[in-house]
Amino acid sequence: MQNTILQYFFIIGVVFFIGIIIFFLRKNALSLRYTLLWLISAFLMLIISIFPSILIFITKILGFQVASNALYALILGFFLMILLSLTSIVSRQTERIKMLAQAIALLEKRLRDIEEK
Repeated sequence: MQNTILQYFFIIGVVFFIGIIIFFLRKNALSLRYTLLWLISAFLMLIISIFPSILIFITKILGFQVASNALYALILGFFLMILLSLTSIVSRQTERIKMLAQAIALLEKRLRDIEEK
């Protein structure tokens, strides 16, 4: 009985999390391409919440003794993927900002040269 209540609690929590992601997406607070990894991880959490036997199967495959340790390892892996994805995005945006600043500086120089003539 206790496990069923906990399972329902996790399912409700994951559905709420998916709702928050969709809410931010609809309010344009998050871009679709940046939230795909969050949505994928949320749906995987939902599947594991609905079918906990999948987690036990993964635990056996990965060689963990306890399912909670496998869950922590999976969560850590998802967080690392999300952090790597966000770091990649920040790096690209930094490069784009640098290029835009250089282009603006060149345009300002041209404008000053034209104004001097």
